[in-house]
Amino acid sequence: MKNAAQINYKKIYQDILEMKFPEKKEQCFSVLNKKELSMLDVIDLNQKIFGKSDKQTDVFNQRHRSYDKSAVLKILEYQTVNNLNNSELAKHFKLSRNTITKWRRNYSEIKAL
Repeated sequence: MKNAAQINYKKIYQDILEMKFPEKKEQCFSVLNKKELSMLDVIDLNQKIFGKSDKQTDVFNQRHRSYDKSAVLKILEYQTVNNLNNSELAKHFKLSRNTITKWRRNYSEIKAL
């Protein structure tokens, strides 16, 4: 089975900034200069460029998000560093509490190693 082509989020967001939001280039410069963008970087860029969205858009977008292993581990690390419970973390990242619990259960073996 062939590997799916990686989505070049860096190029997509650079094009969006060039064509539609040139005034926000400096605000996003630090994130776009990274060698590779993580899923958290993509979410951060999206928020910086398009701003806050309404409830209906948030619900729609949340259904189409996916997190790779490194993003999940960064989210769980954020929880530890900021001393948040599952509910607070879920609210911050707009996730389900059940998702956070599932991630903690699945990735607890990794942290033990």
